[in-house]
Amino acid sequence: MSWTHWIRVSHRWLSLAFTVAVIANFVAMAKGSTVVWVGVLALIPLALLLFSGLYLFVLPYAHKWRRGRRAH
Repeated sequence: MSWTHWIRVSHRWLSLAFTVAVIANFVAMAKGSTVVWVGVLALIPLALLLFSGLYLFVLPYAHKWRRGRRAH
C-alpha cells in the first residue's frame, strides 16, 4: 500500500471518528453534563484531519510541480 493511499484511508476513518466525537459532544450537552474531556475529544481527530487534508490538498499541485521540473 502506498503512502498516499494510507493517508486517504486514514483521512476517511478520521472523519468518521470526528463525526462520532461531535455526536457524543451534542449528547453530553443535551444531558446537561458539561465534561471538558468530551469537548476536547472532538479536537484530536480534527487536528489529524487538518494535517491529512492539507497533505491531500497539496498533493496534485506537488505532482504538477514535479512533472514540470522534469520537462526542463
